[in-house]
Amino acid sequence: MSQKSKSFDQDTFNRLRRLYLIALGAIALSVLASQLFIRSYLSNQENDSRLINMAGRQRMLSQKLSKEAILLAYTEIPSERNAILDSIQITQKEWNEAHQILKFGDENTGIEAEKSEELNSMFDSIQTSFDQVNGSIDSIKRLAESPTSDSSNFKAEIKNLLTGTSDFLPQMERIVNQYDQEAKEKVSQLKKLEITITMITILILLGEFLVIFWPSAKAIKGSIKELMEAEKKAVKMAKDADALSQSKEKSVRELRALSQAMDQILLFARITPDGYVSHLGDQFSKLLKVKKFNLNAKFSEIISINENERLTMDQIISENKKSGWQGEVKASNQNGKEIWLDFTMLPFHSGEDKSELIIVCLDITKRKEILHEVERLTKESYEERIHQQKIISRKIIENQENEQNRIAKDIHDGIGQMLTGLKYLLESVDLSDIEKAQEKIEKLKLFTSNIIKGVRTATFNLTPPELTDYGLVPALTELTQELSKLTDKNIVLFNKTDFNQRLDNLTEINLYRITQEAINNAIKYAESSHIIVTISHSESILSIIVDDNGKGFDKKTLKPKPDKDGGMGLTFMQERINYINGRLFINSAPNQGTRVTLNVPIA
Repeated sequence: MSQKSKSFDQDTFNRLRRLYLIALGAIALSVLASQLFIRSYLSNQENDSRLINMAGRQRMLSQKLSKEAILLAYTEIPSERNAILDSIQITQKEWNEAHQILKFGDENTGIEAEKSEELNSMFDSIQTSFDQVNGSIDSIKRLAESPTSDSSNFKAEIKNLLTGTSDFLPQMERIVNQYDQEAKEKVSQLKKLEITITMITILILLGEFLVIFWPSAKAIKGSIKELMEAEKKAVKMAKDADALSQSKEKSVRELRALSQAMDQILLFARITPDGYVSHLGDQFSKLLKVKKFNLNAKFSEIISINENERLTMDQIISENKKSGWQGEVKASNQNGKEIWLDFTMLPFHSGEDKSELIIVCLDITKRKEILHEVERLTKESYEERIHQQKIISRKIIENQENEQNRIAKDIHDGIGQMLTGLKYLLESVDLSDIEKAQEKIEKLKLFTSNIIKGVRTATFNLTPPELTDYGLVPALTELTQELSKLTDKNIVLFNKTDFNQRLDNLTEINLYRITQEAINNAIKYAESSHIIVTISHSESILSIIVDDNGKGFDKKTLKPKPDKDGGMGLTFMQERINYINGRLFINSAPNQGTRVTLNVPIA
């Protein structure tokens, strides 16, 4: 009997430990498997995005070849023709390399050549147009380099080039769309896989609850019941005759050993149905700061010094002494420290009609404190985000309205009035009076020039066509040149590493807008006379730096968050740079100018 009691706890906890290790291992394996599957899909998606980007670039290069060939046909100056020929040579090389990468892949760029049957068929059908364009470009270059070339041959090759390009572009467009469609199908497959893995994980958790946790809870409850039965037998054996005294002593010792183990491991107590304590475990005594020899009191008086908490405990015991109860209870020790308990009360009936209530608790005070702190921080964070979002939304609407009013005013006050003047001047032209007609025609030319300038000024802050057609560097070049003319500031762009890559549309437009905002701030607020925009890049990072020699400012006065008084310029810049996974740095000091640095990944 003693050996059985000694090994009881060890066997129980060993079994529970094995079951919990199995449960946690199953969850870990499901999470690891899901991560491996998802990473595999994400790797394929990265290759698809590179292919789509490369296919789009192929369309752009074919258009560029056509434009340069036409430009070459109408250029007579030898130096300019040579420059255009060099540009055609570079563009053709890039075009051929891109086509080879799309067909066969490239280890240097990490693009794999695995394609669907439909894509292979599309590439086979586009090869004729590709060869036609390539041959026309080679012929145009030979004709341009020959001093005795016939213009009719030149025009024929241009026509042949345009025919090949008109065939090539729609087919390339279908290839891009096919790449995009296949990428979307992979995303759909990833979603289905994610749902499947989630369902498997839920099934694992449900299975663990049914197979491990619920049986374990029942086993613990059964163990407690067995312990109570052992105690009852020990009491009965103590009342037996002298012939059974030796067995009684042995049983009592076993009972004391079990009770001591319970006291040292659990928050354990036994009370009468009226709520008076008959036994209080060591761990419970330490937690509540009470002494065992002073336990001739009600359990509610021991578990709390707060009157309301005592009344709540008396009510729980009174209403549930026959059925038992489980839940969370707020208590306090004799020093007034607040305690939260996971409280379980079980009724127990001895063979002599003596009833008791078994109480087993877990101290969850730290868990409650953490939950309360999390709730408080969550509430503060939510309210702060709502407040900031309201300010940002209001500023966005105000900026949109101001921009629309500005454009309307520019068109009405500038272009509109000039068009009205142009109309009246055209109506007043009298061709019978040659001298006056010629004079008014000169005025018409001046009016037309001013209208063109007004249109350019009114549309300058909208998305520039250079950004869509040629990329970020040409667009920023146009921006600095135009702002330098309009503001009489010395604004210079320096492409330090000859960066000429095309980025995706969202990255380019956000970089353009952030740089535009930084330059406008230097013009409006810094009172600077010189502004330098520097572009540089490495294999993985593109950097844009805007330096000015203005009055600068104290960085401590920067508003990290918008409020009713402003601070939206920096907020919009930060929002845009975060959207493209970049970083923004602002360095300034009074009377020492300002430097704004943008870093974005390009690899």
